Amino acid sequence: MGPERLAAELAAHERFYRYVPTVRGRRRPSIGQKPEPEDWRRHYPLFPRLLFVLDGTGPADIENRVTAPCSAARQLAPSRFLQDVPIVAAPLADLLHHSPSATVRRPVHDPDQQVP
Repeated sequence: MGPERLAAELAAHERFYRYVPTVRGRRRPSIGQKPEPEDWRRHYPLFPRLLFVLDGTGPADIENRVTAPCSAARQLAPSRFLQDVPIVAAPLADLLHHSPSATVRRPVHDPDQQVP
């Protein structure tokens, strides 16, 4: 995926995180009322972590694709998505060379930092 598509992917995950379904015959919850959880949330109370694995180009393009989700994160609608969901990006070459448990992942909210 190019940088634009990575940014769009992050926005799509954020919309899914905020999604509250309407069920026929039931009203949407009013302000201050907690919505009925979706079926998947009953089994998985936490939204899954997101890992963008980047491959297919040189180091300069990898840098562009690492910073694309970071830029997109700044433009997301206000929600707890970025605080509640760990979102990281990692070059495939680094994962293969160092190991998946190495400190090669970069959080989208701070792409200059590397985390295990």
